[in-house]
Amino acid sequence: MPSEGTTGYAPQSGFVKQEIEYDEDELDLSDSDVVTKYKAAAEITNKVMAYVLDKVRPGVVVVELCESADALLEQEIQKVFNKPTQEGAIEKGVAFPTCLSINHCCGHFSPMGTDQTVIKEGDLVKVDVGCHIDGWASVAAHSIVAQEDRSKPVTGRAADVIAAARDVFQLALRTIRPQKLNSMAAEDFEAVCNAYGCTMLDGVLTHVQKRFILDGNKVVLNKPTAEQGVDENSFTDNEVYAIDILVSTGEGKPKILDEKETTVYKRALDREYQLKMKTSRALFSEINRKYPALPFTLRAIEDQRSAKLGMTELLSRELLHEYPVLYEKQGELVAHFKSTVLLMKNGSDQLSAFPVQNLDTAGKKVEDERITKKMNESIKKSKRKGGKKKKAKGEAKLAGVE
Repeated sequence: MPSEGTTGYAPQSGFVKQEIEYDEDELDLSDSDVVTKYKAAAEITNKVMAYVLDKVRPGVVVVELCESADALLEQEIQKVFNKPTQEGAIEKGVAFPTCLSINHCCGHFSPMGTDQTVIKEGDLVKVDVGCHIDGWASVAAHSIVAQEDRSKPVTGRAADVIAAARDVFQLALRTIRPQKLNSMAAEDFEAVCNAYGCTMLDGVLTHVQKRFILDGNKVVLNKPTAEQGVDENSFTDNEVYAIDILVSTGEGKPKILDEKETTVYKRALDREYQLKMKTSRALFSEINRKYPALPFTLRAIEDQRSAKLGMTELLSRELLHEYPVLYEKQGELVAHFKSTVLLMKNGSDQLSAFPVQNLDTAGKKVEDERITKKMNESIKKSKRKGGKKKKAKGEAKLAGVE
């Protein structure tokens, strides 16, 4: 998941860099309507995620589960925010199409209808999905091992990598906080992974989210190296981040194995071109109408046969960003946890959280007391007890009254 130039884990994971200038007067979490829409989107994202996690079992065909999950999202989104505003109907829909990536596949696996990939017993499945309301998006990812008997603990390297990703995510929740620096947020991520014999995946970014934007310019590089770095910034109140954690049992250096597997794309908003082919123009028109800013899957295009012809010209003219399917080395495993997180003044609101399976890591755990203390901190600010009474008593003393 290289972050600069090469397309990979794209917007929310840092594989597509998008330079966008933000309006200083834009809406943020200080507006209660924005918070309401984020949380309403999260309710749908979480419902779809829970549905998929329940269905991840041996024998399930991946594309069929992706299709039913996307259909559920569309069904649920039609139930909310149907009252027109002064500006017209509220835009809402998929913020990220359902992806199910297995074992050493790092992400973005959202196959077409002809694909017959089947989930097998013991497969480590990463589920990725997102929903938006009025451009305010909730995205989530979770990792689960497919088991016929779900009462059994997950063991071996699958347990190690899931535990490592889980713990790094918990640490990130506490280091991505207002007034802290992005350059310091990931400094202990690799130490957590080392406790489980794992490593962070190269090139993955945690991005600030904006309206209709999953990949804002303020980022955390999850695995800083001498070759890769980002501009230093501090987090601020009322920002929103898609905390995105991917951990590998291998070297953490993902690669594209087959470009033809790519099915997830996003409109390149800074590019325009007068297309020559009729099929290309029809496809581009449908994309602009249905998915003007956020990612989509080719499965959602009405005429898929014509879409394949039109895609060639759209890609050659760089009108779309690709989200290629990336892989670790065969035999390795990758775990993924992600959630949209609101940096509220009273603490962080994690919009998506799901139970992690019982993991047997054979005694492996984070031993560093400084890190474990940080991981156990509350993500909410502690309330000051008796604040109003003390203030009132102080004011009485100033007034000469006991």
